[in-house]
Amino acid sequence: MKIAHRVLKGAMLSTISIAALGAGNIAYAQNNAPADENAEDQADDNSGFGENDIVVTATKREQTLQEIPVAVTVTSAESIEKAQVRDLADLQTIAPTLRVGQLQSSANTNFIIRGFGNGANNAGIEPSVGVFIDGVYRSRSAAQIGDLPNLQRVEVLRGPQSTLFGKNASAGVISIVTREPQYVFGGSVEASYGNFNAIIGKADITGPIADNIAFSLAANYNKRDGYANDLNLGTKVNERNRYGFRGQLLIEPSDVFKIRLIGDYDNINEDCCVAANLFNGPTGAIVNALAGGIGLDAENPFSYNVYTNLPSENRIKNYGGSAQIDYEAGALSLTSITAYRGVDSFSNQDSDFTAADLLQRNINDTQIRTFTQEFRVSSDFDGPFNFLLGGYYFNEKIDVNNDIEYGEDFRAFGNALLGAATGGALNFSILEGAFGASDFAAGLVSSPTAYAGQFFAAGTGYPSEIYTLDNQAYSIFGTVDFDITDRLTLTGGFNYTKDSKDFSSNVTATDAFSAIDFNAPQYATFRRNLLIGGGAPFGLATFLGANPTTTTLPDGVTPLSSIGIANANPLAGLRAFQFQPRLVNFPNSVEDGETRDGKFTYSARLAFEATDSLNLYASYATGFKASSVNLSRDSRPFLSDAAALGSAGLLQPNQSFGTRFAGPENAEVFEIGIKGAWDVAAFNLTLFKQSIKGFQTNIFTGTGFALANAGEQSTDGIEFDGTVSPTDNLTFSAAMVYLNPKYDSYPNSTTGDLTGTRPSGIPALSTSLGVDYDIPIGGDNKLNLHADYYYESKVFLFDDNVNNPAADAFAKANFSRSVNALSASTTLFLDNGLQVSVWGRNLTGAEYITTAFPSVGQAGSFSGYPSQPRTYGVSAKYKF
Repeated sequence: MKIAHRVLKGAMLSTISIAALGAGNIAYAQNNAPADENAEDQADDNSGFGENDIVVTATKREQTLQEIPVAVTVTSAESIEKAQVRDLADLQTIAPTLRVGQLQSSANTNFIIRGFGNGANNAGIEPSVGVFIDGVYRSRSAAQIGDLPNLQRVEVLRGPQSTLFGKNASAGVISIVTREPQYVFGGSVEASYGNFNAIIGKADITGPIADNIAFSLAANYNKRDGYANDLNLGTKVNERNRYGFRGQLLIEPSDVFKIRLIGDYDNINEDCCVAANLFNGPTGAIVNALAGGIGLDAENPFSYNVYTNLPSENRIKNYGGSAQIDYEAGALSLTSITAYRGVDSFSNQDSDFTAADLLQRNINDTQIRTFTQEFRVSSDFDGPFNFLLGGYYFNEKIDVNNDIEYGEDFRAFGNALLGAATGGALNFSILEGAFGASDFAAGLVSSPTAYAGQFFAAGTGYPSEIYTLDNQAYSIFGTVDFDITDRLTLTGGFNYTKDSKDFSSNVTATDAFSAIDFNAPQYATFRRNLLIGGGAPFGLATFLGANPTTTTLPDGVTPLSSIGIANANPLAGLRAFQFQPRLVNFPNSVEDGETRDGKFTYSARLAFEATDSLNLYASYATGFKASSVNLSRDSRPFLSDAAALGSAGLLQPNQSFGTRFAGPENAEVFEIGIKGAWDVAAFNLTLFKQSIKGFQTNIFTGTGFALANAGEQSTDGIEFDGTVSPTDNLTFSAAMVYLNPKYDSYPNSTTGDLTGTRPSGIPALSTSLGVDYDIPIGGDNKLNLHADYYYESKVFLFDDNVNNPAADAFAKANFSRSVNALSASTTLFLDNGLQVSVWGRNLTGAEYITTAFPSVGQAGSFSGYPSQPRTYGVSAKYKF
């Protein structure tokens, strides 16, 4: 067979990169575990691969590490175990090409590869980095973050992967592979205890049911006290409380026919995630006064002390099942993967992150139901030509119910802001009386006191927000390999994807102040009185006295000659306080509430095996991600629809415009590389240029999220990783990623034209250094010493503010991040299957802000998510 022939050829059609100590640890596991208890040995024996071959499936074929023609980082279960990686967020410390950002809830996580990634904070936004578990697409981060038991390996595919993966993957793929059931009875039990009362338990068992049927069962439990303190509520924050189950059944009616059934359930119920005050702006004093003392721990993010008036809730149920069928018909292999998944995610949090009762609730209740079907056929001919051809179908339904309401203190908070903005000239009582009297005179309300006590009243806001999204997509994809010579292989690939989305909103708004149209004719007398006699800043006489030669009103635009005093609007500046306006629901007579996208993508690669130990390659690939939809209160009609909406009578008071959705992403990448592998050393070096046109951004503005396409973003980069083993027991490893990103075109950002500037949050240099040392202590007993060091160069946390240079200088002076984190473990391996570890993560106590953002409703203040502090503990594991 051709695959076997390539294995015998030895090292080098590799375009894979090995995460820190990944290869060494896989080899260790295979060479030191008892033969009859090693599930991976059995799997290798059954597949025909060699004892030390690392088998991966990044190209949707089983291939060895040496021959696979895709740039991918592989992290083995042994590497993850020794590094005490607890979840995908920890994985970045040993795979520097990957960055993971935890945001405001357990269900909001961003995965970023080579500086590209999005997908959190909105159920309508699909991630640019696709996550697949055992070949099944997990469409949202709430379905991706569970603690997987019985892990075999994690493959991080860099660059667009659309030609092999039928849904999105414009920036890369994280493919997680769990171990198949085995026909040899065995399993393991693990327990770990660490600081913050961290308790982790895992157990799995596998074995035969019949000669051709095997099973496996696994369970995991992860509980930890919070490492932050809510001093107002007297509770802990940022806890862990998760458990899960996973069952598998392997049925092999014959040597050429295999069925793998998987069912899983994960449950998360925890208080996450702490947001600290980074800069205390002008609202800080108001917050403290309303809280009756201390409302926030100002500018002290690493005290891990916060003040809120509402404990956060994060509840996630993630479940599903899949059936994979594999059949070999001679030189052809057929595969079918059918899957159904459900995610129920509920969160409620104090989104103002203060002890003042500004927001009494911010609820998000999301249900996602996903069905996927994939078919593919691949060849294993003896000749120079081989192929893979597949089809993919995706059907997903999303239902979102939100509720955000003002708390008891928001009226006083808003009144203070209003007074500060108007020099003390106005307050809500004055405005309520004036608008009530005017609307009563116009016959619009039944009483002059209709608005008394209603502006920013507790319990008002958006008590009901309902959004739906129905998404259907299908694609056909394939690759063709042609061996020009024994050492030169040409590969081409293609994908055509068709994606359709239908979406709707039904939002109820009850904030009376945000519903006032300041331009309404019934308020003309009130506006005139403010202009003539209102005093600063509204007094027209005062303004003209200070600007005697002006020909325009205070806005600097409107000519005095073309508009009367009665029509000038001194209330325009108050629109900034209309936080929760009436919205235009969709679909409607103008907006159809749908997107329809289709794209053909392709790839080409030339790989040359220069020697048995050295290989060079060059590749070009394109990628595609369909439109993403804004399923939130921040959805706004496109400005291009303004006239039609006005004609249809659908525009709301103080109507603003933005986007309903962001259009597709189109990616491309050029790569060249050289790789070598010898008995004591190996390295991979890749140079690339990757870009995404229409990169989808979802930027928090302080009161909402702006979803838009960024024009084009590109990254030039270098990736290197290598290992050196001076002796059989000692391995050094290094992985480095250098990135030079820029916005090639971003003219319409929220902070001005960013074309030519560097995107925030992407470090120029990320490095992981590791060492692994085995000390024999008699028989097959060993002591393993492991350490890995992770470094990230300094980055700024906000994009440039072209519209406001002073704000830009302030952000660069105050909001940046760099990382220096050391982790280590010492593990005793006994030949009876027992292993005992002492471990620590972030032993250097690195402190950094993962993400920063304008504080909610508190103009001039900034908040951020502080990194996890030092953790350490002991663990014991018994394999049988």
